[in-house]
Amino acid sequence: FSGKEESHLAISRQKKEELVALYSAQIQKSSALVFTDYRGAKVSKINSLRDRLRTTGTTYIVTKKTLLDLALKQNGRNLDLSNVTDGSTAVAFLGDDIGTGVKALKDWIKSEADVVRITGAALENDVLNVAQAESLADLPTREQMLAKLLATIIAPASQLVRTINEPGASLARVLKAQADKEAA
Repeated sequence: FSGKEESHLAISRQKKEELVALYSAQIQKSSALVFTDYRGAKVSKINSLRDRLRTTGTTYIVTKKTLLDLALKQNGRNLDLSNVTDGSTAVAFLGDDIGTGVKALKDWIKSEADVVRITGAALENDVLNVAQAESLADLPTREQMLAKLLATIIAPASQLVRTINEPGASLARVLKAQADKEAA
């Protein structure tokens, strides 16, 4: 199942169980969920958004709210989503890089004349409002965090190398000065 739009007709119990299993699997591997209202968006636009988000490790699925609530509860997340899942709801299940996923979502929304709008997010067991959800885009990317971590790890080692080399460099300068003095 690829998360494509569902018809408004009743769905079978088996299909509901499949959807709960799909949502549950996505929740388990997601670092955060961003809720959107896609009311009025054409299927081609939703597919375009899916393609864009896929490049960031994000999965975008149109959801059934009651089944999503059930999947969240099955994963130990009793969240009150009533303020963030009003209307036609789709969820961006974000991978490891939250900032990149939300930024890609916001950029796509901006470029597509707001056919989709962010309504909130869930981070661990906290429900975020629209402003808080959009601010997730300001988080550093995974690469930026790794670079900062590497710089933090390397800095003491670099200082240690300079400290160890300094006496030898000082001795070399003194010997060169002595040699220059004797040559003159």
